[in-house]
Amino acid sequence: MMHQTAVALDRNRLASSFRRFALIISATAFVALCAHISIPLGFTPVPITLQPFAVLLLGLLLTPRDSFSAMTIYLLEGAAGMPVFSPHGPGGIAQLLGPTGGYLLAAPFAAVVAGLIYRNGQRKFLFAIAGAAVGDILLLAIGSVWLGMLANTSFSVLMSESVLPFLASDAAKVIAAALCAQTFASFSRLSSQP
Repeated sequence: MMHQTAVALDRNRLASSFRRFALIISATAFVALCAHISIPLGFTPVPITLQPFAVLLLGLLLTPRDSFSAMTIYLLEGAAGMPVFSPHGPGGIAQLLGPTGGYLLAAPFAAVVAGLIYRNGQRKFLFAIAGAAVGDILLLAIGSVWLGMLANTSFSVLMSESVLPFLASDAAKVIAAALCAQTFASFSRLSSQP
């Protein structure tokens, strides 16, 4: 009887680990898909993509550990040459070290921050907005500092190339991520009711 219980526990742990792994890999695929929805702007090396939306949404939906893991695996996939980054860049490790590298490298941290704020606010909508907004500010801040170090340019030029062009679209992504997270939470609550 003890042996059967131990075997059942091991199977449950294995099944749980497999589900978590599948979720994380699916999350990286979602981010890659959103990264490929991309519009180059011409006056800046940074395109507008749906990638920030994906990063923020996964930060709100997954546990901080899982969102950090998913974003880190996503970066490793891209560094290994898998076509997961925006197509408007060199791909591979060159993309991580290039003008958009700061935005990419900030993704695991932005996802975690968004999720922590949302969870500390008991998953209420205003905290979803706040978490996504702070996560997005982190993406923009690290991305612009990285680009500034590479371009060695003035602050005003840096702002006009790495922050200002993205404010309106990023505000929409923040709101969309918060709405999607709340919608998902509503469906989860409904499906768990008897």
